[in-house]
Amino acid sequence: MIWTISDLHLSFAQPKPMDIFGPHWREHPERIARSWRERVAPDDWVLIAGDVSWAMKLKDALVDLRWIDGLPGRKVIIRGNHDYWCSRRVNPIRPQLPPSISLLSADAMLIGEAVVCGTRGWTTPDTPGYAPATDEQIYLRELGMLDRSLEHAARLAAGRLPIIVMLHYPPFINRQPSEFARRIAAAGARACIYGHLHRRQDHDHAVNETVDGVSYQLTACDYLGFGPVGVRGL
Repeated sequence: MIWTISDLHLSFAQPKPMDIFGPHWREHPERIARSWRERVAPDDWVLIAGDVSWAMKLKDALVDLRWIDGLPGRKVIIRGNHDYWCSRRVNPIRPQLPPSISLLSADAMLIGEAVVCGTRGWTTPDTPGYAPATDEQIYLRELGMLDRSLEHAARLAAGRLPIIVMLHYPPFINRQPSEFARRIAAAGARACIYGHLHRRQDHDHAVNETVDGVSYQLTACDYLGFGPVGVRGL
């Protein structure tokens, strides 16, 4: 079974209570852990689409990652916009991760009868507030990282296995496909999970349906009720 959840926003090393963002966040790690243990088996996979930890440094993030490691299943994570502990240069980080956690960045891996790939994504030119001076370079870099991850996934899938794409930023803006969504569809991916959205109005307008053959799924933990759910579309 392949499960998914994102935006855990953990902070065990230097606690940052999340209920400042609303009472529904109160004691959210305990609620996530309880649901996770009820649903996920040791041989299952859990895909975590970014914003894993508030930590600024890896040594503090490892406290949160070890907490995740103690939960059932094998986990695959990507960076979110708040994962400052995780740089783009992931090779020095990977050997330090707990044993049940793998980190993707512009690449792909086999997870049972599927292939997962991914990158963070970014604010797109069709997003209100996009500023070319500060956003364009990162946006173009993330598109390139998506292309590399999809190419790697296609080689692993060899036309036989479904491809799951992990993004942190939403691939739709005002329910219209961004360039990220267009490239995901063109690559023939089966499913795409993403996070980042926390406001009720964003939840209400998020794309949670199949578009151009790709099953899209918002996985922010507050949207999911603080428990992992199965990846759709496989």
